[in-house]
Amino acid sequence: MDKILFNIIRLKIMSTLISVDTCDFNYLLKVTESTKGNLSIQLKKLGQEKYINVKKCFENNYPKTRYKITSKGVKLFEQFFKDIQTIKEN
Repeated sequence: MDKILFNIIRLKIMSTLISVDTCDFNYLLKVTESTKGNLSIQLKKLGQEKYINVKKCFENNYPKTRYKITSKGVKLFEQFFKDIQTIKEN
């Protein structure tokens, strides 16, 4: 079982990112219902583990950070749910 995804905030982040092309910090903040600090820590962890890509840019002269799930992230997210299904069936 993937220990990285066994955190509710990281799981919400991955669930969101698997269903959209990219999204920004504020969108994830709303979806996860987390604090800014906690969300930042969880995004950093996912980025370090290469589950997500982090892209910093400017939009209308304001800094914006965009997040996208990686192919590794998709594979491990799907495996996580297969593992849960296996546990549930046993």
